[in-house]
Amino acid sequence: MPRLSNLPTSRVIRAFERAGWIPREGAKHTVLTKPGERARLTIPRHRTVKYGLLLAQIKQAGLTPGGFLSLYR
Repeated sequence: MPRLSNLPTSRVIRAFERAGWIPREGAKHTVLTKPGERARLTIPRHRTVKYGLLLAQIKQAGLTPGGFLSLYR
């Protein structure tokens, strides 16, 4: 099972898309929104997403780390 540290940004965004989040491209970040949710997820366009940021975005999306990893596969 992969860990939550240094995951590729493109695969992280795809995992959130599988959970129903819709990506919107910004200048330096990808902003994900979900109909009916007030929260917005902001993922910087780097090669990888660091552990702390990813964990915060997972919690903001209302997911658990295990639930996110099942979407990540």
